[in-house]
Amino acid sequence: MQILDAQKENQIVPLFRLGFRVFFLGGALFSCIAMALWLLTLRGVPTLSGVSNPIWWHAHEMIFGFGLAIIAGFVLTAMQNWTGIPGVRGWPLALVSGLWLLPRLLMPLRGELNGLVILLDLLWLPLVAGFLARPVIQVKQWRNLFFAPLLIVMTLLNALSYYAAFSNNWLLAERVFTTAGLAIAALITVMGGRVIPFFTARATGTEKPTPIPVLEKLALGSIWLATLGWLLLPRTSLFNGLLALMLVVTALAHLIRLSRWNNKLTKGIPLLWVLHLGYLFIPAGLLVMAAALLNWGITVSLASHWLTAGAMGTVILGMIARVSLGHSGRPLELKKPMVVAFVLVIIAGLVRALLPMLAPGLTSLAYDVSALAWIAAFGIFCRIYWPILTQARADGRPG
Repeated sequence: MQILDAQKENQIVPLFRLGFRVFFLGGALFSCIAMALWLLTLRGVPTLSGVSNPIWWHAHEMIFGFGLAIIAGFVLTAMQNWTGIPGVRGWPLALVSGLWLLPRLLMPLRGELNGLVILLDLLWLPLVAGFLARPVIQVKQWRNLFFAPLLIVMTLLNALSYYAAFSNNWLLAERVFTTAGLAIAALITVMGGRVIPFFTARATGTEKPTPIPVLEKLALGSIWLATLGWLLLPRTSLFNGLLALMLVVTALAHLIRLSRWNNKLTKGIPLLWVLHLGYLFIPAGLLVMAAALLNWGITVSLASHWLTAGAMGTVILGMIARVSLGHSGRPLELKKPMVVAFVLVIIAGLVRALLPMLAPGLTSLAYDVSALAWIAAFGIFCRIYWPILTQARADGRPG
């Protein structure tokens, strides 16, 4: 943490002193509201007056609204530690978070085809990418530069999703959303490989497992290749078979990778087991997606929820709970309701992804239970972490 002018720091509203504050709280709150609106929409309540395709809206907002907000908050905060240069704060952070928020508020009223909504939503991620790239280039820390172009790629996928909505091409929209879900899962594997073994070793007083270079290259290279393949490969039996094989290989590589991270030692440590279980959704999801490609009675939409409702939801809740404590100068001690929240978010992922596979007749019930569990899980986070994220650090340091 860099030493900053304390007087200038105190003039900044605490919510805008580092990216994790506004984006973690804003993203979590938004996900609760968006999930509630989606649940009401499924029950026939007209809550999205301007939206022409509520299914498109739900998929888009949970990925590009919620998921990428949390990612933005994480990398904007982590970049300060990686580069040693103070992170974006104050009015620039307020500006970029405002650009994220406005499309979320306007879309239910003006619709996904509104030009202003589209323009605003395509502006905020490139701005985040610029904030990330500047310190990395300044210190020539090229290893972490890939986050900036990744956010540009996500912006292009976002633009493509709007094109799909404009052209009423649901097959394209589903391909884009699934690709974005895979990309977020791939990013989780990159960041998870950095922090999950480290967190586990530190909390249990054990040695961090030494990465196996071949396994790391196979696991990470294959998931990024599968993501690209999902977007670009033709949907023929030959290419579907090849992509399914790649997904199976990727899943096995990540299962082996995860098995080396001392999973058994995480029992009784919620901040650890939530990350390990969240990561487990990724290889499970990759296997189910392979089955969907092979037409084994599973839809792509259902398969993709292993990565979104499962991996994305669980890992995000575990990470923001931990990062918010550490970067606010507080001990890594959870309140008991947060453990309940971890259980609920795992239930949300399992019920949404697994129950329709086991009992298709209970699909509607799965939607309801999963949505309510999600709202409760992230609602608990918002209730507990609101004062943590909106007040100055407990230790009086900047950030």
